[in-house]
Amino acid sequence: MYLANGQNSPKTNEPEVVFYGWYIVAAMFFTSLIGVGSRQGFGVFVKVWEEDFGTSVGMISVAAGIGWTVNGLVQPVAGSLTDRFGGRRVMTFGLMGMGLATIGVGLMPNVYGLIVMYGFVLSALAGGAFGTPTTSVISRWFQRKRGMAISFVMAGGSAGGLIMVPFAAYLLVISDWRTAWFVMGGIILLFGLPLVVGIVRDNPADMGFEPDGDSAGDPEEPNAVPHQIRVAPLETTHWRDSVHSAPLWQLSVAFWVCGITTGMIAVHFVRWAESQDISAGTAALAFGVLSVINGAGLIVVGWISDYMPRKNLLGVVYLVRAGAFLALIFLPGQAALWSFAVLGGMSWLATVPMTNGLTADIYGLRNIGMINGLIMMSHQLGGGVAVIAAGVVFDVWGTYHAAFVAGFATLVLAGVVSFSINERKYSIRYQKPLPNTPTVATAASDGD
Repeated sequence: MYLANGQNSPKTNEPEVVFYGWYIVAAMFFTSLIGVGSRQGFGVFVKVWEEDFGTSVGMISVAAGIGWTVNGLVQPVAGSLTDRFGGRRVMTFGLMGMGLATIGVGLMPNVYGLIVMYGFVLSALAGGAFGTPTTSVISRWFQRKRGMAISFVMAGGSAGGLIMVPFAAYLLVISDWRTAWFVMGGIILLFGLPLVVGIVRDNPADMGFEPDGDSAGDPEEPNAVPHQIRVAPLETTHWRDSVHSAPLWQLSVAFWVCGITTGMIAVHFVRWAESQDISAGTAALAFGVLSVINGAGLIVVGWISDYMPRKNLLGVVYLVRAGAFLALIFLPGQAALWSFAVLGGMSWLATVPMTNGLTADIYGLRNIGMINGLIMMSHQLGGGVAVIAAGVVFDVWGTYHAAFVAGFATLVLAGVVSFSINERKYSIRYQKPLPNTPTVATAASDGD
């Protein structure tokens, strides 16, 4: 039931204002702001680590690259645990460990300690805090409004880029890098963790709700909305069966490219700017602008994706990001910086709600955690390879030009692959209801 003015909670029969699923979205928005935002701040510290540890960009990139890879390998595990124990438990454990490991980064004596603490420990725990568990829980709470709901959560990561990245740069100015990591870890533990424990719940049915806050179709309720029972075309008893289907590979290849390009920029953007004689503060500000634009773009794209084929929007987003990489390739310093902030912002995390929305539409909810985890793993593995490769490119040639060219080429590939997904054949949004069953309206079929 949608908890609007004058309607009652199925558990308490008391008037409520907002469907509880939106409270979960809000909680995940703020935890993403804090946690994802703190990880996006990694690039701010690259130059100071070069000097403090007496190491190279390439070695620091190894820490980040291993981090992306480990985080990716953890995603299917986190997904399986989410399917078995629920996302709330997985996220609670992940956030608690991530907060402690973030503090631990500030204690590391050299680049090898950074590789262990950030690359392995923190990144593994972050895999349980964000990504697969988050999108899997949201997919259970929302069906028709799934794209918008996931977009709001992802906008938290964008807000984190706006707030936490400049905040990390500010902490670096007024104190030192160790203190900065202590502070960020404390924020995760004091503010992020209580939100998950206190608000997030795994399934709407456990609280007497239907997805999207719809009525359960009780004929005694005057506002009851009849439900349509639809089985996702590729929903299977076991997740392994999905490996033999084309959409899983198409989504994974495209998301692998997303990881390549976001990972490369997340770690090397500030260092690239400094190589162009642009200050770290200005680069952090530009990344903040990117995050603001992305936050707005996420909401718009997420909303639109609930009313039109998601795969077409997904393909467009990848091509827009390809345009952002062209700016880095052909434009000089400041022009490249701000052009990328605008074009990159229009496409940065917008791939996530459409990718996860398509996954749930095509494969259903039975194994959503595991399947989301497999696709997210491809994203993180792409990021891991790109982060290390871009660092090596910079160490060898003193420029990121070749890395940006590779990013552009892979984004064109991702756009083509996304357009090729046969959404009308495989998405539940385009399936006819089963005979002799109640009906549930879907965004694709009735425009709701």
